[in-house]
Amino acid sequence: MKKQRGGTLFGFILGALAGLGVALALAVYITKVPMPFMTKTPSRTADDAAAEAKKNRDWDPNAALSGKPAAKDAQAGVDPAAAPAAPVAPGAPTPSADPVGDLAKAKTDTQAKPAASTQAAAAPAAAAVTAAAGDPFNYFVQAGAFRTPEDAEQQRIKLSLMGLPARVSEREQSGRIVYRVRLGPFDKKDDAEKVKVRLDTGGLEATLVRVQK
Repeated sequence: MKKQRGGTLFGFILGALAGLGVALALAVYITKVPMPFMTKTPSRTADDAAAEAKKNRDWDPNAALSGKPAAKDAQAGVDPAAAPAAPVAPGAPTPSADPVGDLAKAKTDTQAKPAASTQAAAAPAAAAVTAAAGDPFNYFVQAGAFRTPEDAEQQRIKLSLMGLPARVSEREQSGRIVYRVRLGPFDKKDDAEKVKVRLDTGGLEATLVRVQK
């Protein structure tokens, strides 16, 4: 009877050990095999976070209006045809290499003079028509663009104390929301420029903005 109990206990222990071995093998297999339906998100390093923070810190909402065209270096080449000609005696006629071409050019110039006179006469008439039609644009004076509505409101109050009514408008720029402080609209460009000069004199940076009516 004791021998039978010992065999049963030994078999139970063997079965438990075998189960643990199978479970361990399954665990190792599962950890090595990639799991489906799981999105692998690339790890974000400290350098990436620092670069993103620097980009947001250096972003200027007024850059779109105050941007300056990049300077271009121009390299001038020497044209062999532009070399100085031989000196000509004072009062002597300049020789021509193509007399036939000179005659054709003189004829063309003679025909072009009446056309130029007609265009010169039509210019005042066109200017008068444009003046009668009015300026097709409205003008605004922008006194800054800000990242937060609180900063824009402070700028608006500062302009109000100067006797200049301004409004705050919200707009998306470069994927970010900016708050613009503008005065206007003005029907005449001269009126907008006078306000801009007043702001510049008061130490406030301003930009003239033209909008199609």
